[in-house]
Amino acid sequence: MASRPERLLRGDDAPLSASFLELFFDLAFVLALSQLAGHLLHDLTLPGALRTALLLAGVWWIWVTTTWFADWYDPDSPWVRWLLVIASLGSLLAGVAIPQALDGRGLLFAGAYVAVHLARGTVTAFALRGHPRQRRALRILCWFSVSAVPWLVGGFLPEWRVPLWLFALAIDFTGPRIGWPTPWLGRTSRQELRLAGEHFAERYQQIMIIALGELVLVAGLSYAGTHLDLPQTAAFLLVFAAAVLIGLLYVTPAGQRLGPAIERADPARLGVITGYLHLVMIAGLVVTAVGAELSIAHPTKASDLTAAVVILGGPTLFLLGRTLFSVAIHRRLSWPRVAALFVLSGAAAVLRLPLLAVSAVATGVVLTVVVLDHAGIRSYRRIKNPD
Repeated sequence: MASRPERLLRGDDAPLSASFLELFFDLAFVLALSQLAGHLLHDLTLPGALRTALLLAGVWWIWVTTTWFADWYDPDSPWVRWLLVIASLGSLLAGVAIPQALDGRGLLFAGAYVAVHLARGTVTAFALRGHPRQRRALRILCWFSVSAVPWLVGGFLPEWRVPLWLFALAIDFTGPRIGWPTPWLGRTSRQELRLAGEHFAERYQQIMIIALGELVLVAGLSYAGTHLDLPQTAAFLLVFAAAVLIGLLYVTPAGQRLGPAIERADPARLGVITGYLHLVMIAGLVVTAVGAELSIAHPTKASDLTAAVVILGGPTLFLLGRTLFSVAIHRRLSWPRVAALFVLSGAAAVLRLPLLAVSAVATGVVLTVVVLDHAGIRSYRRIKNPD
């Protein structure tokens, strides 16, 4: 009979599909993505984009670490269920805080972020007492306890908030990559970082669907608020087509092979790097949603540099993350995707067309990449060291 700490851990016979509470946890991310798109839309400047990226990185790291947690521990355990509920509430509160997170609601955002990580670490370290896996939980708790200081201090000091939160994120993002080395506890081993590839791949596909759903929702709401004229209808259809194409581009071929790749690979490399790369792809979808709102609301308006960068920058960010994702999975580089990145970047710098035409260029480039992928014309080049 398994000991009490042993029962907390995910067993070999545990289902690899996402539990109900994991899917419920994803719902909080819907609000965060919507708030992030609104945050960027109201400040379409480089500093505004960087501030939005900072907040996105924070809510994304709640999602990633909670997904690791749900992968390591038994989804039927009462401890795990309650911690998923707490993570859902924390993510929801962080989403509520996003519009004023760098102003009057900084403490709410930081407090929600810190509370999720410390609650998870404290409970698992306590529940695993006497078990070898307790050391992993303690290492993670120590690192999040250290990063909690700049998070919370930044919540109290608006003038220092951005640099302090950047420092805190650097700690949080670096920890898993190097195994959370901790005095007297050592470094987490590769075996302790092992992930269930099928479960993890499914979770990434689910969060990508959530992000694509946000893009479709923004397009639908923007279109509903127009007169449904021909240019606005064309802009809406282009955004819908882009969402479909991006979804196809994600799942073939690397998206379908993520599970086996994680099972074979060093989890400290691939398990963590895929978290970073999905952040880039999610950021691309957030920017694409903002570009969709601009193009559908004002399809015949001549684009300025800002609008062109936003409409073309979303697909560019997604393609960048997707290209590096293939490098991480296959250790090969797709030259058509690289060429598409150059086309989109160059077009953003020179195109001064109506927003509808700029949107058509973005969708056309993504369509070309998808067609080449499905035709087998990928022109892959082997990469020896993807790190």
